[in-house]
Amino acid sequence: MSIQDKVIEIIAEQAVLEPSDVTLSSTLEDLGIDSLGLVESIFAIEEAFDISVPFNANEPSASDFDISTVSSIISGIQTLVSEQA
Repeated sequence: MSIQDKVIEIIAEQAVLEPSDVTLSSTLEDLGIDSLGLVESIFAIEEAFDISVPFNANEPSASDFDISTVSSIISGIQTLVSEQA
């Protein structure tokens, strides 16, 4: 399973949607994911890829990690995974 597919699967699970309902241009807000859902998604992603996501839920804007769209989240995860390799 690709990084993209896995991230979409995790986000879809948090949004209680089918992965096919999650597009790369979707925002978390579009998908109905609130701040708690975001934190749970980040934890699930960290666990799935054995990485640490530089995201502070208390200060999302202070984070370098772009969570504006599904595509930007996938891009960020791909970068983190490649840096670990």
